[in-house]
Amino acid sequence: HGMGEPVKNAETQIKLEEDGDYYVFVRTMNWRPGNWEAPGRFKVLFDGKDIGTTFGTQTGWGWQSSGKVTLKAPTKTRGKKVLRSYSKVEIKDLTGFEGRVDAIYISKDPNPVLPNTPKELFGWKDEMTGRSKLEVKSDEYDVVIVGGGITGCGAALAAESQGLKVALIQDRPIYGGNASEEIRVHTLGIHGKGGDILKKIDTAHWPNGSSYAKRDQVKREAVLRASSVRLFHNHLAIGLEKVGNEIVSVDARESYTGIIRRFKSKSFIDCSGDGCLGFWAGAEFKYGRESNKDYDEKWDKYGDLWSPDKADNKVMGTSVLWNSEVADKPSSFPAVPWAEKVAAGSDNIQGEWFWEYSDDNLNQIDDAEQIRDHMFCAIYGNFANAKKHPKNARQALKWVAYVGGRRESRRIIGDYVFTMKDGKTKEMHHDTVVEETRDFDTHYQRKEQGDKNDYLSKAAFYDTHGKYYLPFRSLYSKDIANLIIAGRCFSCSHIGLTGPRVMNTCGQMGIATGYAAALIKKHGENPREIGKKHIKELQGLIGYDNMPS
Repeated sequence: HGMGEPVKNAETQIKLEEDGDYYVFVRTMNWRPGNWEAPGRFKVLFDGKDIGTTFGTQTGWGWQSSGKVTLKAPTKTRGKKVLRSYSKVEIKDLTGFEGRVDAIYISKDPNPVLPNTPKELFGWKDEMTGRSKLEVKSDEYDVVIVGGGITGCGAALAAESQGLKVALIQDRPIYGGNASEEIRVHTLGIHGKGGDILKKIDTAHWPNGSSYAKRDQVKREAVLRASSVRLFHNHLAIGLEKVGNEIVSVDARESYTGIIRRFKSKSFIDCSGDGCLGFWAGAEFKYGRESNKDYDEKWDKYGDLWSPDKADNKVMGTSVLWNSEVADKPSSFPAVPWAEKVAAGSDNIQGEWFWEYSDDNLNQIDDAEQIRDHMFCAIYGNFANAKKHPKNARQALKWVAYVGGRRESRRIIGDYVFTMKDGKTKEMHHDTVVEETRDFDTHYQRKEQGDKNDYLSKAAFYDTHGKYYLPFRSLYSKDIANLIIAGRCFSCSHIGLTGPRVMNTCGQMGIATGYAAALIKKHGENPREIGKKHIKELQGLIGYDNMPS
């Protein structure tokens, strides 16, 4: 991720058993195919020598071959004995534009059978590295939380405050999700009753994309490390085991080693944003906009920008934030013909939340890489156009996110579906656990109104004029007995999501579910029973006193 300047070589060491002719296969892709040179080109070097092939030029993820290359293993002698030593393998970036590598395979066979689907690849890599022979180590926890955004952090700290043994599984190296320094969206929404916890993990109101995110990252990481929460960053949840209608364990693969760990518990909280646990467990979920007839969510002021007459797959999109700065001296920027069509002649030098992409034919989860790459084209194309103007001679890219900030995907269905009606009526539910004042705010692509830029969005607002409330019945799955849900995958309609989707509100949900996990352990009952029999106790832990029955 060099933003137009080649990055430092990536390197490792291998040990060749003998000199000779080899074939080098690299699993890679040309992420922007067309009538131009591939933007993510790179070379592979052995002991500093280029093996000749330029990689990253084939369309779609697959294995690209070097053809035959002669490799000589470094040697040293001990008496008459020749000892093989390690060879250095390097990847040399040629462009600075998002070159990507999944694996390098070195073989004496010119035509090996190599897997290419993710499922086959994981199994093959496990076999090749010997991981498949390792016993999957497991541990038991009082609650297992998947997703380390503001929601998951809030859930973990609330559960930990009640003495629970907590596992927090996060697929990134740092915590905070959209608020992290990787994505840099400031937190919005009120703290509600969760202020003591949220103040430790949320952000100041810096501009989106600001480097001030780093300061809040340091604060958040320190709080988590100082807690007794068992932190499993760089762990990607990959599946679960279920008995009947209950989850009994979740497996997660550590990114650096590929080793799988198993997390067992009586309670699981899905803070993944994408509802991964609910989806894998077979819970009912929704994706896209419901018909306005389902929940009476068509509003005359905005028409079908809220809910259409017929359900569809439209969702709010993914943003990739970016910015530039005035440097000390003039600079150039590479030509990016592969980005020109997406940029559509625009020449901006800064991004914001409305640099957002959603397409009816792309799924925000399954097609996340393609969506993020489309935003790369928009960003680099805009900046290349801007650099053609003399006034921008000293303008230089400062930062471009390489992780997309997702707004909406799956919504797991609970015993109650939160809708826009809840924001309008402001009903104080008997099982209220979260409160918010923020407008309902749905996004749609400007292209729907004829804009040439398909990577920009607009927002439609509905002012609720005061607080509205979320019930605990929206924070657990109606189908999976021990699955609690929090964050943007909570039980709501598409429009119901548009108000409480912001991070402080999601953090309130996390805190409520963390406390619920404590009561699940205390009383030995599932989330639904906690909501029926112990809701006053849960509300008391959160900070709600004297709630109506």
